[in-house]
Amino acid sequence: MARMNLTSRGIIAAAADIADRDGFDGVTVSSIARDLGVQPASLYGHVKDRAAVLDGIHELALDELADRIAAAVAGRAGRDALIGLAEAHRSYAADFPGRWHALQLPATPEVAGSPAAARVASLTLAMLRGYPLQGNDLVHATRMLAATINGYITLERAGSFGHRSPGSDESWQHTLNALDAVLRQWSTRPDDEHDRGTEHHRGTEQGRNGAGE
Repeated sequence: MARMNLTSRGIIAAAADIADRDGFDGVTVSSIARDLGVQPASLYGHVKDRAAVLDGIHELALDELADRIAAAVAGRAGRDALIGLAEAHRSYAADFPGRWHALQLPATPEVAGSPAAARVASLTLAMLRGYPLQGNDLVHATRMLAATINGYITLERAGSFGHRSPGSDESWQHTLNALDAVLRQWSTRPDDEHDRGTEHHRGTEQGRNGAGE
């Protein structure tokens, strides 16, 4: 790629590909420049530094994950939507391991406040509103969902479930069934002013890391 064709978007995309191929630690200014066929100094007119590149990968991953969630939950509600959202996360982790790694890192304020993070938050909350949840219960349910989905995927990808039967696919289905049962039986309570005041915080919190905090 010639220098004149460099863009911040293209640099971030190249960095994300490196993360998927070589691991997240393999993303450096030098490795990106090498893949793009330019000198490292050429990148600094488009990205500030490596930290900015990593933020860019995080935001790109959120945006791509949001697209995948939107397609998976379209026209669905309740259990079907829950399964769609969870499977979107699991398939994204399998297809893009480096980008998934980015989603597990603490989000900077810039990433947490990005449109991509807001999209993931909105889609997740829309799915949860198919259950008897309101107010702060949505916060608690979001955290439970995040811990369960991200925790399962992290352990699965680390090979923690490969030592005995039954297989992890079967356990995954049981996990989703258990999540659905808990959400359906969630005890409800009237909303109050404090609960309504948490809406902005809830959206920001959920969007940072996909289903994770």
